[in-house]
Amino acid sequence: MSLFTFESAKKPDWIRVKAPSAHFAATQDIVKRHSLRTVCEEASCPNIGECWSKKHATFIIMGDICTRACAFCNIKTGKPQKLEPTEPFKIARAVQEMDLKHVVITSVDRDDLEDGGASHFSQCIELIRQYSPYTTIEVLTPDFRNKDNALNIIASAKPDVFNHNLETVPSKYISIRPGARYFHSLQLLFEMKRLVPEIFTKSGIMLGLGETKAEVIQLMDDLIAAKVDFITIGQYLQPSTKHVKVSEYIHPSIFDEYKTIALSKGFLMVSSSPLTRSSFHAERDFLQLKKNKISST
Repeated sequence: MSLFTFESAKKPDWIRVKAPSAHFAATQDIVKRHSLRTVCEEASCPNIGECWSKKHATFIIMGDICTRACAFCNIKTGKPQKLEPTEPFKIARAVQEMDLKHVVITSVDRDDLEDGGASHFSQCIELIRQYSPYTTIEVLTPDFRNKDNALNIIASAKPDVFNHNLETVPSKYISIRPGARYFHSLQLLFEMKRLVPEIFTKSGIMLGLGETKAEVIQLMDDLIAAKVDFITIGQYLQPSTKHVKVSEYIHPSIFDEYKTIALSKGFLMVSSSPLTRSSFHAERDFLQLKKNKISST
């Protein structure tokens, strides 16, 4: 059977998403009015109904075309357009209008840019702080592979949370994340904590791609060695026939088991469930992360 055969079988009962409420349209209107993109839409996130109904959104910057071709991702691959210089300003105004207490900014990979787009991230952080000084900022960045000064640029902007996802275990990188390198991503997380010790670092993985339990536990150990504070663990869902198929739907009890294991290893925060995504409940989780930090000291 092909690696990319579409999973037409009915999803298990535990894969259930909440229907949108009346506030969904309000969030949609703000996003469209400012001509912004969200990872909620571009990556076909299953939680868009719940998040947008709560006026939460994860903004995706630097266009809708990625220079990578990961087998799990629903974002288009190709030659990106030039950066829009007014985008950081639009993001900042939208954050202000939505009165966000916590915002997540992510991006496509931009291997075509000298700094991988790090300066664009920095401008977004600076302008959000200018327009919404009490909003906490989380960035979910690419790996900035072969972009020597990119991480220093992000570190200098001092977001409240630095998130970079490992996505899967190292044995799956060739087929799932061919443009990335597992240990480079680990080093990125470790280096950010070295540069800005007070920053919260975060990483996430997907289950259901054929990984073993031993591999997941080793990945946890690797993240702990990289001094990562927060791990998210969710179920991979195949976006289309063009994407790698789901190897297995992991039962919620297994997600609970992984959460227990991760906490025992020393993570300050663990979010583990079939519908967990990097920015799902990000505001709530950030507040809990700060409390957990205080309790651990």
